[in-house]
Formats: sequence, C-alpha cells, structure tokens
Amino acid sequence: QVQLVESGGGLVQAGGSLRLSCVASERTFSKYAMGWFRQAPGKEREFVAAIRWTLGTTFYADSVKGRFIISRDNAKNTVYLQMNSLKPEDTAIYYCAASSTYYGSSHYYAKDDVYAYWGQGTQVTVSS
Repeated sequence: QVQLVESGGGLVQAGGSLRLSCVASERTFSKYAMGWFRQAPGKEREFVAAIRWTLGTTFYADSVKGRFIISRDNAKNTVYLQMNSLKPEDTAIYYCAASSTYYGSSHYYAKDDVYAYWGQGTQVTVSS
C-alpha cells in the first residue's frame, strides 16, 4: 500500500514562506502526477498545484500562481510545494496526492477524484 507523508506545515506571518514536502513510500508504483490540495475550515477541498512526474510539467490554481512552486525530486521520491508571499487566506490543511492514472491532458490532474493516494495532511496557518 502506497503511503504519502507530508511535512513542513506550521504557523507563519503574512508575507512569509513555507516549504511543504511529501514523500511516497513506494518507489516503484506508477505515479503519473502528484498534486497538492488544500481544505480550509468550512470549505471544500480545492486544487493548489500539480506536477506530471515524468515530464515535470507543472500547473497551478489561479489563486497561487506566481507565489507557489511545485517541484519533485525523483531520487528521493518526493514532491515539494514552495509557498511564498503567504496570505491569511492560504490557511488550510494541505494534502499531498498521487495519481496512478495517465491522462493526456494535464487539466484532469486538477480534479481530486483522479488521485488514488492521499497523505494525512499538514496544517498551514498564516497570521495577519
């Protein structure tokens, strides 16, 4: 069973930065993409960013574009989310996810139902 373990969350002031990490326990499982999602209190889970594992193609939600950067380290089987210029509205639990399904069009990886594996989440709190 594939496990995803996130780390790096915490409390930061507005304008600050955090880097989230997500390690996949199984190196050999086929992961076509990995993504980050977040869920704020009282809100639905929303897409943040995703990366196609082989090509390294990235895409972002409009709300984080230009502030967040997703990257991966193949050797460490790890995906990162560098979050800069954080705002109070970025406060949420951030979840890492992995998809073992191939889609020709990247926009499918913005949908949470294409991801079969999920981490436990890490809390990010941005104070004003």
